[in-house]
Amino acid sequence: MNHKDKFSNIGRSLHWVVAIGFITLSLAGIYMANFEAWALYPVHKSVGILLLVVILLRVCWRLWCGWPGSAVEHTRAERVLATVVHWFLLLGTVLMPVSGMLYSGASGHGFGIFGWQLVAENLDPKTPGQVLPYSDFWSGLSEQVHEVAGYMLMVAVMLHLAAALKHQWVARQRMLLQVNNSGSC
Repeated sequence: MNHKDKFSNIGRSLHWVVAIGFITLSLAGIYMANFEAWALYPVHKSVGILLLVVILLRVCWRLWCGWPGSAVEHTRAERVLATVVHWFLLLGTVLMPVSGMLYSGASGHGFGIFGWQLVAENLDPKTPGQVLPYSDFWSGLSEQVHEVAGYMLMVAVMLHLAAALKHQWVARQRMLLQVNNSGSC
């Protein structure tokens, strides 16, 4: 097996920080939406913005290093599905925080990082405690993108997890345990 068949420590670390962060924020988002847990929104937004920094590092790392090659032959359908899922995971993890920030900002709610305001609320001078959207169009569009992409990413994560477990336990390829310590990608 060559170095392209293994993940480096940096690549693995970026993968798991993004994976755990994304799954946690997705579950929190579903909870917040279903139970109107307004107090969690500032934390959700703050962690999402910070996670975006790690996501962008991961995107750069993945584009620089590429994806590890497979140790075994796969059918064309498996290769195409793997490519689509990997690209969707990579681009979708960027789309989620960007659409979330656009939704929060355009809807007039603003956003920031743990109290440090990046986009101010657009308070309604006629109705205390209420906000006015900066843009109804962008607010509505980004809300839909954030919601639909979130559910689509959850499906992609489940497909990715199923494939990883298949490689590890069914095909006995032990890919989850291999790390490239050569210092390269």
